[in-house]
Amino acid sequence: QVQLVESGGGLVQAGGSLRLSCAASIRTFRCYYMGWFRQAPGKEREFVSTIRWSEGTTYYADSVKDRFTISRDNAKNTVYLQMNSLKPEDTAVYYCAVSFSSAYYGRARTYDYWGQGTQVTVSS
Repeated sequence: QVQLVESGGGLVQAGGSLRLSCAASIRTFRCYYMGWFRQAPGKEREFVSTIRWSEGTTYYADSVKDRFTISRDNAKNTVYLQMNSLKPEDTAVYYCAVSFSSAYYGRARTYDYWGQGTQVTVSS
């Protein structure tokens, strides 16, 4: 069983920044992807960003490209999401997730374990 603990959410004004963290309870070198999804009220969960753990290759949704940066700390089994130039439409619950599959990274069903979520609210 993998436990993922997110932190770093909060309330920020448009144009501001937040940094999310997600710590895994296992040695994440065994995972294939570790990344972030988000879900706004009344909407489906959507892909934000992920990192292919072994190689460090990163992937982003078009809506966050050039504003968000995903990174990892192997020694701490932790992935980070630096979010800059935040917009009100970024408001959502952000979920960390881990996949042990090489299937397409952008689908929620590819991921095997999920964190509890952290709220990000961007005011205009």
